[in-house]
Amino acid sequence: MIEHAGDNVDRQEIQKFEALASRWWDPHSEFKPLHDINPLRLNYIDQRSPLKDRRVLDVGCGGGLLSEAMALRGADVTGIDMGEAPLAVARIHAEQSGAQVRYLQQTAEAMSAAEPESYDI
Repeated sequence: MIEHAGDNVDRQEIQKFEALASRWWDPHSEFKPLHDINPLRLNYIDQRSPLKDRRVLDVGCGGGLLSEAMALRGADVTGIDMGEAPLAVARIHAEQSGAQVRYLQQTAEAMSAAEPESYDI
């Protein structure tokens, strides 16, 4: 895991999701609530700010459930997370599904400094 200074990173939370990463895309796992709510949150976002051709930053993207869904709706998505294992799962799943998502292990603060005013959503 990349070490970052800052109070906004909860190391215990990252470790928890690292341990669960292999089950991220299993709709019957601990991530069932995310699978259940993903269509609702995807439609909510898309109705309020249509995703097609928009640049989207998904902060705390985990295994990529929402990132991938937004990319498949035509958004140019960058997903950031501090967990290596969830990002690895996200990259593999996106490759298998054909979704084009850029995944980075980075904090929101570092991303904001690196790419200010770069995203629509």
